[in-house]
Amino acid sequence: MLDWSSCPAVEHDPQRLGGTWVFCGTRVPVSALFENLEDGVQLAQFVELFFGVTIQQARAVLDHAAESLTVSQAI
Repeated sequence: MLDWSSCPAVEHDPQRLGGTWVFCGTRVPVSALFENLEDGVQLAQFVELFFGVTIQQARAVLDHAAESLTVSQAI
């Protein structure tokens, strides 16, 4: 499981959506990005479909995930 606490594009609050990590300022779960990408949705389409999520936030989440995976594979 990725540690999202150091990704500035996301936040979580135990009182909102059960503490699920969401894009800052939204109720859109981070998992929605990955689910949509798996289904073939393009990044630009994703931000159109999910109001409040910016392309910069989506890219930051993808960058964070890629960096996290790179670090974990190097260990």
